[in-house]
Amino acid sequence: MSETAASPAAASRLVRLDATTREVAVRRWRDGSDTLTVDEVAEEAPVALTYHGIPHVVMLATPADLEDLAVGFTVSEALVGNVREITSVELHRSADAIEVRIGVASERFSQILKRQRNLTGRTGCGLCGVETVEEAVRRPPPVVEGVRISSAELHAALAELESRQKLNARTGSVHAAAWARPGRGIELVREDVGRHNALDKVIGALLRAGTSPDAGYALVTSRASYEMVQKSATAGIAFLAAVSAPTGLAIRLAEACGVTLVGFARPRQHVVYAGAERLSA
Repeated sequence: MSETAASPAAASRLVRLDATTREVAVRRWRDGSDTLTVDEVAEEAPVALTYHGIPHVVMLATPADLEDLAVGFTVSEALVGNVREITSVELHRSADAIEVRIGVASERFSQILKRQRNLTGRTGCGLCGVETVEEAVRRPPPVVEGVRISSAELHAALAELESRQKLNARTGSVHAAAWARPGRGIELVREDVGRHNALDKVIGALLRAGTSPDAGYALVTSRASYEMVQKSATAGIAFLAAVSAPTGLAIRLAEACGVTLVGFARPRQHVVYAGAERLSA
């Protein structure tokens, strides 16, 4: 029996590593009534990033846009100095594994070996395998001037983002990251079960397309932890808006790197925590 023809109970037992969602049989209770039905849930799969055949990290991610994830992660984690030092990206799938094989410049590869993680990361893990405090709180160089936008433009982009979260609309359990250009609105959206992964996918997609991340600003449907600020600054994104709250360390890092950090960016409200000069009323 094919997966599409399987009964709900049988379908819930079938797992494909390239599937972003699957249907499961559930009992839905509402207003005292119990109903047997089918629900669509987001999938997550272990994805191994290897550099020249050497395992570096295994993370749980939505199994889509994985080349974007690999490039974004490699750049945002400062494993390379810039995207030009990435020489190849190859996706390999088997029945029980997903591997993204990344080639980098030889001098960078030797540095990667020194800070090799080779650990399993939980969904959205931001510090998996980090061994030193210096590595954990790595401070990127200050960003350049960056873009300036109005509050009206920011909220228009936020409204647009809600309508473009196709996977979340079906499952209600994934994060989204978006990149918008002043005067043009959102140009790129990526979704993932991990908030860090979603942002890395956006960064990777921009770099693979030859688009400079500093020409726009980022929106995320999660809290703004310091890793999100760190990744944005490393990629050159000087403006980050999150629908939820930032952490204290994220605010301090944003101030140190010159990043505009906006939290609680929701309909008819937002809070600017750093870099207010880039956002006009």
